Amino acid sequence: MSTKHHPREIAFEEGSGNVFADLGFDNAEERFAHARLGACVTQILTESGRSPSEIGSLLQLAPSEVEHLLDGHFSRFSTDALLAFLKRLDRKVTIRITPHHPGEPYHDIALGP
Repeated sequence: MSTKHHPREIAFEEGSGNVFADLGFDNAEERFAHARLGACVTQILTESGRSPSEIGSLLQLAPSEVEHLLDGHFSRFSTDALLAFLKRLDRKVTIRITPHHPGEPYHDIALGP
């Protein structure tokens, strides 16, 4: 017996690249920049191969806080704390101020080589 599956059309809307703006959050740009900063910290930690215990010692965090950080719960950490983590990870953070152009985000955070 053979059955044919007909693909259903799925309605979707292309996002702006900022999920906080797409969902209508206040301070969406700031929230997105904070999340990007946290994602950079997490990426560095993941790529380092350190154990959660080593991460806790390095960043001076309790085991539960390490878990929150690695799980992406960045709202639990201030921007200053995330910047301090990057310093403890021996990373330089550069903030560059430029004119804003229509259609581009107000904050741009990227992990360099």
